[in-house]
Amino acid sequence: MTKTIVIKLGTSTLTHGTKHLSRPHMLDIVKQIAELHQQGHRLILVTSGAVAAGRDYLGHRELPATLASKQLLAAVGQSQLIQVWESLFSIYNIKIGQMLLTRADIENKDHFLNARDTLAALLEQQIIPIINENDAVATAEFRIGDNDNLSALVAILAQAEQLILLTDQTALFDSDPRTNPNAKPISVVEKITPDIRQIAGGSVTGLGTGGMSTKITAADIATRSGVETVIASGETPNVILSLVKGETLGTRFLVQADRIEGRKQWLFGAPPAGTITIDQGAEDALLIQHKSLLPAGIIHIEGQFARGEVVKILNQAGKPLALGISRYNSEALVLIKGKKSNEIEQLLGYEFGAVALHRNEMIIY
Repeated sequence: MTKTIVIKLGTSTLTHGTKHLSRPHMLDIVKQIAELHQQGHRLILVTSGAVAAGRDYLGHRELPATLASKQLLAAVGQSQLIQVWESLFSIYNIKIGQMLLTRADIENKDHFLNARDTLAALLEQQIIPIINENDAVATAEFRIGDNDNLSALVAILAQAEQLILLTDQTALFDSDPRTNPNAKPISVVEKITPDIRQIAGGSVTGLGTGGMSTKITAADIATRSGVETVIASGETPNVILSLVKGETLGTRFLVQADRIEGRKQWLFGAPPAGTITIDQGAEDALLIQHKSLLPAGIIHIEGQFARGEVVKILNQAGKPLALGISRYNSEALVLIKGKKSNEIEQLLGYEFGAVALHRNEMIIY
């Protein structure tokens, strides 16, 4: 049975632990992808490494520690990186297509639809999409932040069955293997709990932006959207082929039993139609008590949206907390914000339940 698979490659995997792109190691990855491509699987590659490639191309010259310098490196390195991928895939007569995304492309409706349609068109024509965040132009406001989360968004956009996150560690361990020699790998995670998040460490090599904690977040996004996720070492021989076959490698995150239905798979892909600002009590209810959002905790509504559309939830400082499906339209929420749930029917003349957004229709950032 063929399936759609998203493969995310970290910088440490592409450089093979050095300061340079490792073409032999990248070729080994391409060989595995080519074999799966030949079998009829639909493959999408989310690749890091643009900044590392830029540094290498410029001879690791000293640059000011500014955002502009990083964007310069990304601009130079992105072209170098895609040339390497093109040359390696051409060995197997496989065509590739590059897509550079920012959060603006996810949140802007037209951009979102264009990205989704482009991705579908590439797969339909058996062209492998090579995706990276557009670091050369992205500002802090519009950055997705790391390619782990980007790969989870792409998996949702493509309605993939599997997301493979290749990194410099063999698995998620029950404690930090860098400091505890007795740390044991966790082979299967049925549900991502606060304990799982707590044991996730940071980046080992310092070459990339994503540590284990970002991979846990990506796995949570993906598995709640119906996409099985695996974290494994990019150094393991034939790791991609083995994982697609279902062999026991790395840490496999199972699709959650309470996974979001098909219509909710767009929570992290569909552009938010508006924002809801909530008070401290409601923030604690969402983040600590894992409860739904009640009208009483809502302070402000921005934008016009219909019942059933995706909205962004902010705290009083303007920090994004979650995305969710609103059970009431924006006009109704303006009337019931700050009110008790038992007042909804009296204020509106109808009611769709006591909550404004239900916990099961929400993903916490």
